[in-house]
Amino acid sequence: MLETSARLLKLLSLLQLPREWSGAALAIELGVDVRTVRRDVDKLRNLGYPVDAVPGVAGYRLGSGTALPPLLLDDDEAVAVAIGLRAAATGNVAGIEESSVRALTKLEQVLPSRLRHRISLLQSVDVTPSGAAVVQPDVLLAVAAASRDRQRLRFDYRSHDGTSSVRTTEPHRLLHTGRRWYLVAWDVEREDWRTFRLDRMEPRIPTGPRFAPREVPDPDLTARGVASGGYRYQARFRVDAPAEQLADRLSPSVATLTPLAADTTQVDTGANSLTELILYIGLLGYPFEVESPPELVTEIQTLTARLTAALPSGG
Repeated sequence: MLETSARLLKLLSLLQLPREWSGAALAIELGVDVRTVRRDVDKLRNLGYPVDAVPGVAGYRLGSGTALPPLLLDDDEAVAVAIGLRAAATGNVAGIEESSVRALTKLEQVLPSRLRHRISLLQSVDVTPSGAAVVQPDVLLAVAAASRDRQRLRFDYRSHDGTSSVRTTEPHRLLHTGRRWYLVAWDVEREDWRTFRLDRMEPRIPTGPRFAPREVPDPDLTARGVASGGYRYQARFRVDAPAEQLADRLSPSVATLTPLAADTTQVDTGANSLTELILYIGLLGYPFEVESPPELVTEIQTLTARLTAALPSGG
């Protein structure tokens, strides 16, 4: 006969199958009598598992409750969930990337090595959206784990101009913009908050000692850092439009909006191309003025001349 704890786990596993169980059938599977089955069902209910009684067959089935209790997964189910979470973490469904990484970090922490190997083999299927920066799953999980456990993280980092450096950080949180993953962290050597692109990062394992979480001085720091940090060019525009209208077009992870007047907004954003910055703001459809950087004005003049030359000659 199974010990009580092992029997409860087996009972839970049986109830998670999509079928209804009679008390007698469960008793045979568990090697106990029907009275013991009833007591074990009560124990599961006390632990938060919604075990419903099935009228007519004196049986049971696992229902839905007000809270999500722990689930038991077999090997194939665990692999399927891990693959699905990794796919979701790449941004195929907007808004669930960060929660997917948190769930995946918890799952991979307890996966047996045999399942890790199967998942690695299945990653030969590319699920990265077209045009998105590729981040290796091991890098994503290592950074997520360090952020969760509040452990210092050292990594080799390649900046936008190709310069390499070793950074020591206290990771705060991960952010996803739909195309790129970022780490918002306290840079220990520079004694300031920084944002780092994960596709330019190579973590050094093992991680460092634990640290006490710092309070972010500005609630908008993470979004502002992602909007302009990590890019070759950071720009500031004065746009003739209310901030609330621009907020419908520009998310906090893309640009920082500062109202200057009822119908004028300062827009801070970044990109790796001056032309991309011009087109991005120009296509909003509002009059705008460049405040910085100076080379952006030269780029607009060059682009204007090129477009003007493309017009058909008069006649």
